[in-house]
Amino acid sequence: MGSAARLFPAMPALLIVTLWLAAPARAAAPVRIVLKNHGFTPDTVHVPANKRLLFDITNQDATPAEFESSDLRVEKIVVPGGRILVRAGPLRPGTYRFFDDYHPDQARGTVIASQSQTGQ
Repeated sequence: MGSAARLFPAMPALLIVTLWLAAPARAAAPVRIVLKNHGFTPDTVHVPANKRLLFDITNQDATPAEFESSDLRVEKIVVPGGRILVRAGPLRPGTYRFFDDYHPDQARGTVIASQSQTGQ
């Protein structure tokens, strides 16, 4: 047994516990959203709080769209017929708005993060 192991016998266990406590929040299941006729479906999604999120967004319109949210700090273009993946979070419990920047009056949505949700 090395001298470090004799001086610090609990070091491996302590390291494992420290890494586990410092690990970032795990991702929830992907949140699938479809953009069609300049609207989001679903337009309200419920997600677990304190989890990383992955939005899987498909644009079924013949025009480009921009998934944007100052609340979520995201802004990403999705081409006609295209698909994007957008990472966000972890989110504190609350309500977060998103929209299509090209059609902000038509395409709007809401993410509701709460402790009791198991994800979408």
